[in-house]
Amino acid sequence: MKSVAIMSSQVVSAEDIDVDFLPIIYQYLRCLEKEQTDLSRVSQESSQKVLELQRKIQTAREQVCKLPGVEYSKEEQLKHLEALRKQLLLKKRLLLKYKSKSETQH
Repeated sequence: MKSVAIMSSQVVSAEDIDVDFLPIIYQYLRCLEKEQTDLSRVSQESSQKVLELQRKIQTAREQVCKLPGVEYSKEEQLKHLEALRKQLLLKKRLLLKYKSKSETQH
């Protein structure tokens, strides 16, 4: 039910995207490995697992498109990151400056 809640919101975080495809792939392989006499049942089960995997991949694709910043190129993201780092450094310096002033006033 978590994925339904995620899909309804506009922005998702990377931690919320379910990209755990291995269980479905494992189930698919197990289905193929079963020694069954009814090949149509094996075919039906394997087709179901493939469809399940396709749905999960499509959901992940849709969620990735909703990640903040995806619309920017790598270069634009790096420039923005550098600007944020500079802002952080300036704010840290200001905090140190105000701290040192308040210590000298007491």
